[in-house]
Amino acid sequence: MPTKTSTPQTDALVIGAGPVGLFQAFQLGLLGLKVEVIDVLPQAGGQCMALYPDKPIYDVPGVPRCTGRELTSLLLEQASPFLPLDQATGQRPNLHLGQQVDSLTQFDGGWQVGTSTGWTCQARAVVIAAGAGAFVPRGLGLAELDGARNLSHRLPGEFDEAAAAGAEAPAWAGQHLVIAGGGDEALAAVLHAAQAEPAHRPARLTLLHRRDAFQAEPETEAAVRALIGAGAVQLVLGVPQGVHLEGDRIEALQLLGADGLAFDLPLDHLLVRLGLSPKLGPLTQWGLALERKQVRVDTATFASSQPGVHAVGDINTYPGKKRLLLCGFHEATLAAHAIATALNPDAPPHLLYTTTSPVLHQRLGVQG
Repeated sequence: MPTKTSTPQTDALVIGAGPVGLFQAFQLGLLGLKVEVIDVLPQAGGQCMALYPDKPIYDVPGVPRCTGRELTSLLLEQASPFLPLDQATGQRPNLHLGQQVDSLTQFDGGWQVGTSTGWTCQARAVVIAAGAGAFVPRGLGLAELDGARNLSHRLPGEFDEAAAAGAEAPAWAGQHLVIAGGGDEALAAVLHAAQAEPAHRPARLTLLHRRDAFQAEPETEAAVRALIGAGAVQLVLGVPQGVHLEGDRIEALQLLGADGLAFDLPLDHLLVRLGLSPKLGPLTQWGLALERKQVRVDTATFASSQPGVHAVGDINTYPGKKRLLLCGFHEATLAAHAIATALNPDAPPHLLYTTTSPVLHQRLGVQG
């Protein structure tokens, strides 16, 4: 991770590491441009990894069936010449995860991007490939929870099997853990906590949901129901109405029961597992022409109303727009060529083909 004072210079910065963003990085690199990619999620893959990593996708050209996880892995492999993996650290130095772009400021020669971690990057061109927006965890709708030290949304090492294998004991080990939610994410977290090695387990485990009905895979629900029946997990039904705080720690949630009566649920740690929600966030402050919360673009170049800023994938709109992966890949290709032409106007205009071009073979690291 770059330090807060570092300001890398790059040809293009891609905001969003979903499938379209990863393919955008590949296309930009193929055209000889240096690229950096950033995403608010802690792993690459965007919506495919956040919402349906193991569900099948059938409409990727030439790939009859793959999961979101498999597609992400293939796209990362394809983009590896331009998003190289550091074998010593297991990280890709120019793939910046777990930070949101907060600012986009124009300067003479390009754009400066600032993130939620204080990292900055100066780029000659920017491509927004943020899908429907930045995916952020859904909360309980209680402003008092903001900044609480004993509030979490993710499991230790989630989305990173290597990190999970070597993870330290979670903050709730040996404590009363309350997991809020009734979908797959919440019930999977219950199983994870209940089945963790003894030193990583909570001393007490409570599942909080508004009603005694879940929206999860049948086998996941059956496993959780068995834990509830055995007394290993307590099921509490209620709707959060408020919070009891002690400094910056949650002492208890104030709940409204089905009988209309209020009661408190004391806890040591709160894990909210209500899924992810896309939000445009700071993007609305960047001076881009928006239409129904999407960036309006020119279909010849996928340029936005701001010079040097392009938008591809679900975040953009134009007449006839179809929100499909295939369309996003097409848009990324045209955007890359438009950016390469703008940044290198004296370069030969003819297309190069990966089947025959020695230049492209060199960029891809292809031998012979």
